[in-house]
Amino acid sequence: MRVGNGGNGIGARGLALGVAAMAVVVTSSNVLVQYPINDWLTWGAFTYPFAILVTDLTNRRFGAGAARGVVGAGFACGVVLSALLAEPRIAAASGTAFLVAQLADVQVFDRLRNAKWWLAPLVSSALGSILDTALFFSLAFAGSGDPWVTWALGDLGVKAGFALLLLAPFRLLLDATRPPLSAKAAAAT
Repeated sequence: MRVGNGGNGIGARGLALGVAAMAVVVTSSNVLVQYPINDWLTWGAFTYPFAILVTDLTNRRFGAGAARGVVGAGFACGVVLSALLAEPRIAAASGTAFLVAQLADVQVFDRLRNAKWWLAPLVSSALGSILDTALFFSLAFAGSGDPWVTWALGDLGVKAGFALLLLAPFRLLLDATRPPLSAKAAAAT
């Protein structure tokens, strides 16, 4: 994965930070989803949306290829840690849902990256959240006797709310995550 970083190492550090953040979010979400708040929510609903923020910021700064790399590496770390800390069905369902949803998020974000600043993160987050919720809860809890359908609905509601709330930090970080100008483009300005 090639990353333009102006020769200062920011690219490699930024990607490593993205992978670490992704692994922490995935692992904590997989542990916390095992603890219901009520019949509508688990604690995992409040951590997972940050995975989408990490993906979108990485995509904005480094491009879709780097974002897919962060998703893949974060997925691998998260699944290994989740296998140690969460039930196997949770780790397997999470890995499947995470990978499908995050890769869809990367694709949609990349296609909308040149539209209004808020459109790419909002639309990609919505699609990723729907895919993640549907896949995760049906794979992890179907047939378990748990109130997984209501958990899924509550989870999706929280993710929708976070998709809107996380637009603020996305906007604040937008300038910091813009791709660097190439030497040729910088000379032309």
